[in-house]
Amino acid sequence: MTRKFLIPKGILLPRNAHSKKADAGVRQTSRYPQCLLICLLMTAAILLGGCAHHFAVRPDAPVTAYSVHSQSQNSAIRWAPVFITHDHDEKYNRIGRPVAESDKGGNTDIHVDPEQPVIYFMERRFHTDKATYTNLIYRIHFPKVPFSLVPFHLTAGKNVGLMVVVTLDTAGHPVLVTTVHTCGCYKAIVPTDYLPKDALPADWNGKSISAFGEQLPARLDYDKATSARLLVHLRPGVHRVMDLEVISATQLRSSRFRVIPMPVEKMELLNRLPIDRKITSFFYKTGLMGGHVKGSLKPFELLFLSLPSLDLFVGSDKIYADPDVTGIHFYTSLKPWRREASDMWDFASFLDYWGWRL
Repeated sequence: MTRKFLIPKGILLPRNAHSKKADAGVRQTSRYPQCLLICLLMTAAILLGGCAHHFAVRPDAPVTAYSVHSQSQNSAIRWAPVFITHDHDEKYNRIGRPVAESDKGGNTDIHVDPEQPVIYFMERRFHTDKATYTNLIYRIHFPKVPFSLVPFHLTAGKNVGLMVVVTLDTAGHPVLVTTVHTCGCYKAIVPTDYLPKDALPADWNGKSISAFGEQLPARLDYDKATSARLLVHLRPGVHRVMDLEVISATQLRSSRFRVIPMPVEKMELLNRLPIDRKITSFFYKTGLMGGHVKGSLKPFELLFLSLPSLDLFVGSDKIYADPDVTGIHFYTSLKPWRREASDMWDFASFLDYWGWRL
C-alpha cells in the first residue's frame, strides 16, 4: 500500500535540497506548528494535572495524625483540626516550622523544618446582617510540593502552606469549616449540622462538595461525636484536602492513629523568626513580592496562570492580613476583577461572594 503524505498549507518544500536558504525557510515556517504543538501539550498537562494527583494513596498503619498537644480547653485548642498525613517517610509530607538560618555565604535562608511541627493560630470576629461570628484560623506549613511531571504537580514549590478556618456562632458551635491553601488556591467551604438551612447557598443540592477534583462531605456532623475532633485528610505530595471527618476524642486515642503532638503558637510569630540574635519575617516586607512567603515562587503556576489572573506571583503563598496594610489581597478567585470581593480577610464579603447567606 502506498502512503500519501499531505503537506500543510504554508509550508514550502525546497526545490534544491542543497539550498541553505530553502532549508532556513522550511525551519522558519515549520516553527509555528511546533509552537502550537508545545502549547497544546502544556495545556493538556495542566488539564491532566487536576486529576493526576488521584493516584492511589498508600495505606498507612497506623495513620499519622498531627494534633495539638495541650490540656487547655479554650476554643483555640478545643476546635483545633487534626491533620492526617500519608507517606510520612517523605519529609515534604511532614508539617514543620518555618525557620531562618544564615547560609555559608551569609545570606538568609528561609525554610520549613519538618522535625518541628507547629500550628499557627489567629482569632477574628466578623459581622453579617444576621449575626456575629468568630473565626478560629489555623495555619500549617510543609517544606515543599516536590517537582513532578507524572503526576504533574502544578503547585510545585517551597514553603507551602494550608489554612483551616472554623467558624463559630454566638453559642460557640462550629457552623462552617473553610479550607484553603496559603496561596488562596483550592478553597472549599463545608457546612456543619449547626448551620441553619437558610444560610446555605441558594443552589445548594446537599450532595458531596466537588473541590477542584476532590470530593468533600456535604455536611459535617459535630453533634454526633463526644468531644468532637475535626480530621483533615491531606493528599501526599500536593497537601490537598482530600476528605474531612468528625470523630470523637476517644477514637483519636485508638490504635488506628500514631499521633504526633504539635504546639499552637500565635500567627503573628511568623513575622518574628529568630536568626543570629535578630529577627526576620517569613514574608517579604517590601518590593514586588511584598506580603508573599519568602522562597515560595511557583514556576509552573507563574507560567500557566499569571496571564489569566494578571498576577505575576499567582500561586505564591502569602500572608493572611489586612490588605490595606500589606498591599496584597488574599483572594480566592482567579478573576482579576473579583480580587477584592473574594478576599478572605473580609470574611463576611468573602462568604457573600461565594453565595453563603450567614
